[in-house]
Amino acid sequence: MTDALPAMTEKELSKQIVAAAKECGWLTYHTFLSKWSKPGFPDLCMVRNGRLLFWELKSAVGKVSESQAEWIEALSAVPGVDARVVRPGDLEEVYLLLIGSSLESVYTVREVKEIG
Repeated sequence: MTDALPAMTEKELSKQIVAAAKECGWLTYHTFLSKWSKPGFPDLCMVRNGRLLFWELKSAVGKVSESQAEWIEALSAVPGVDARVVRPGDLEEVYLLLIGSSLESVYTVREVKEIG
């Protein structure tokens, strides 16, 4: 018989993603206390090599509020921005994205255009 793993909290999810992102060279930002911040703004902002991520972190059963959905939709409309809701079940994809982006060429698209 296999014991079920305890459900991952949003805080645990955040710690894992931030640690992996930092290990891969991403700059990360997470509001320490969102009490006085604009409601719905995503939990995590990360940037590396011309990539910008805005992620709303949720547990497996966490609900996305209307204001959170509004921010994700608005940010998703910006070309090149990756804005999404991330849950524990997405961790494999998250790790691949963070690692893959860290293995990209030293030159960003912008730098290639400047060289060429």
